[in-house]
Amino acid sequence: MRIIVRIKPSAREEKIEQASESEYKISVKEPAKEGRANWAVERVIARHFGVAISQVRIVSGQTSRQKIVEVS
Repeated sequence: MRIIVRIKPSAREEKIEQASESEYKISVKEPAKEGRANWAVERVIARHFGVAISQVRIVSGQTSRQKIVEVS
């Protein structure tokens, strides 16, 4: 399944909100430096869907706040 994710790095708390059927808004505590926010996004999505972090992959948007993420 592929989802569209809008990221808010350096947030006070981590949270995930479903904006539509395939679009989510995710806030993560980690800053958008050296891939730390991307790793946090993968971790939050894995926890939300109940899958291993290895089953979550950022398909596009590595350096953007809007990403397409694939969950296996």
